[in-house]
Amino acid sequence: MIKVIDIFAGPGGLSEGFAAVTDAKSNLVFDVALSVEKDERAHATLLLRTFFRQFPDSAPDDYYRLLRAEITRESLFEAHPSEAKLAEKRAWRATLGEEGEARSTVRARIRKALGSDTSWVLIGGPPCQAYSIAGRSRNRGKRNYDPAKDERQRLYVEYLQILAEHRPAVFIMENVKGLLSATLDNERVFHRILEDLRDPAKAIQREGRGGMNVRPGGYRIHSLTEAHVLENATLRGAVIEAEKYGVPQARHRVFLLGVRDDINDVKSLVLTEQEPVPASSVIGSLPRLRGGLSPRKKDSPTAWKSYLQSQGTSRWANAGTRRVAGDTLGRFIRDKLSEISLPRTDRGAEFLAADAAAVYASNWFMDSRIQGVCNHTSRSHMPKDLCRYFYAACYAKLHGRTPVLKNFPADLLPDHVSANKAVQNGGHFSDRFRVQIGSRPSTTIVSHISKDGHYYIHPDPLQCRSLTVREAARLQTFPDNYFFCGNRTAQYVQVGNAVPPLLARQIGEIVRDLLKAAGANS
Repeated sequence: MIKVIDIFAGPGGLSEGFAAVTDAKSNLVFDVALSVEKDERAHATLLLRTFFRQFPDSAPDDYYRLLRAEITRESLFEAHPSEAKLAEKRAWRATLGEEGEARSTVRARIRKALGSDTSWVLIGGPPCQAYSIAGRSRNRGKRNYDPAKDERQRLYVEYLQILAEHRPAVFIMENVKGLLSATLDNERVFHRILEDLRDPAKAIQREGRGGMNVRPGGYRIHSLTEAHVLENATLRGAVIEAEKYGVPQARHRVFLLGVRDDINDVKSLVLTEQEPVPASSVIGSLPRLRGGLSPRKKDSPTAWKSYLQSQGTSRWANAGTRRVAGDTLGRFIRDKLSEISLPRTDRGAEFLAADAAAVYASNWFMDSRIQGVCNHTSRSHMPKDLCRYFYAACYAKLHGRTPVLKNFPADLLPDHVSANKAVQNGGHFSDRFRVQIGSRPSTTIVSHISKDGHYYIHPDPLQCRSLTVREAARLQTFPDNYFFCGNRTAQYVQVGNAVPPLLARQIGEIVRDLLKAAGANS
């Protein structure tokens, strides 16, 4: 098997995709020998999934008992000590960078994981907040912020360090699309990164990190969507638009494929486009839930239903809508309010004994041994937000698109200056409440989903809520037996920061074929 090292692994989306790649005889191709992640909750998820992968034929019943909250993780690991020990060896909680583990320690862990293998793969991407457009906007508002001293801007140097010292045959580096426009000291960050990746040893020496462990040699940086090598003047194909490749989400990220320069130049392999996958095909059949009514002490099934149905005589459900979209919407809203019923599964749970069908890629998502669905619980919303969610979901049902703020009745508008400006002039704030349209791929799932659900309103107005962790995970193409650890906020962050495993599997298949062809031609 081809060994894989995954750094900045998060909950393990890239690893999961590579670990699922098989050959013509259905044998697994890649062995994830080491994953590195610093966050405690993400590492807990990564460790549990690494444990799961120690049973390539069939996970034990105890694993599914854990998913059903019948036993603890400690009990699971005690029952399977050898697999647990190997998982703990392979899923390393460590911080990379100047404030983290010593480079000698990182070097030793990688060498131990690789053994004598030279034809291996490095995957991962440095934390992306400082590169993102949103991140750059936030940073501009910080006093004394110096981008050159932002550790997140420089963590890709840790990637370079591993390339320069260990010389993998292939690497996959992922980052946000904002990387293409980011600048530092009036220089394009992306151009510098390409230059560094082509010659990691030279880049490391520039950073004052030369030494006996640095090895000479470079890489060709390929596009994964177009058959060419990426150059500063030719950046087409640096971004993968995930919705074009079987992911039910419009997620656009930079992916770089690096091929070691001593490997014979094989024909570039690219992803194969697929038909768009609608969001409803993966979340539409999950158990119906109701949203919660905040504050929690006032929440109950009957209180939630009574509150919403009491809105049938409100301005926003009646006259207020005529000014916005005509009485047709008003009648639709009132009809839907009268149809509200209490879901049998109420607000869900960390484990819910219920049917969890998936229309699309059911063999990938579903696992009958779970006997239900995990990480599927709704969160509470302020009463006014419940009204906004209900209105927005009804509008989307009727018009096939999510409303912007100018489409909202006045009594549902947020009391913010920026909201008033957005109503008058449009702009960034105008889609503050965004319904995920079931008939097409969702919008990008990002870590901000942990803050509030305004951008992730469920398409069914009768559920009147934002997406659950499991719904977000399905849009990110995580299998249902992939359990996210930590509290719900931490779970949302992990899902939002991850690489979609189904996309990662397709990238892994390209790497498989590339290395197979290179081996045949060497």
